Amino acid sequence: MIWNLFFTFIKIGLLSFGGGYAIIPMIQHEAMAGGWLSEREFQEVVSIAGMSPGPVATNSATLIGYRIAGIEGAIVSTLGMVLPSFLIIIVISIFFYRVRDSQWIKTLFYGLRPVITGLIAYAAIRFGLNSVDNVFVTWQTIGTLIIVFAALYGLMKYKLHPLTIIVASGILGVAFF
Repeated sequence: MIWNLFFTFIKIGLLSFGGGYAIIPMIQHEAMAGGWLSEREFQEVVSIAGMSPGPVATNSATLIGYRIAGIEGAIVSTLGMVLPSFLIIIVISIFFYRVRDSQWIKTLFYGLRPVITGLIAYAAIRFGLNSVDNVFVTWQTIGTLIIVFAALYGLMKYKLHPLTIIVASGILGVAFF
């Protein structure tokens, strides 16, 4: 099981782009395919990982590894998740330093933006729909949308500091839920 965790998370770490929340769908697929967690358990893991300091994907890998194989599982899952990025960053930084002014490289990074945005949106919609038991419009959904739009409005119109938005969203979340 330890090697299975390591190779699963090294595959995820090697083949995924876009940061923590963009990787969540891939982690979910592997956790479900491996029979490691139910969908509800996976949501709990991601919720705890999101509240913990550090990257949500790495924290999720650590928690899944711990649930499956204890401390050893947590260690190998975390190593599997971060090792590819660590090695790739070293290689890319050497290469990127040499070609940093290339228009092709700039265009490539610009083109990845919509893909990353789509993956994050998919993760948000997937979690949102799974948490309301197949009923899309509930008071919780409406409350969440009000908080989201109020946060976006505050950020874009009034240029509020993100910390202010986070605290205000937390207070509104407590009030709604």
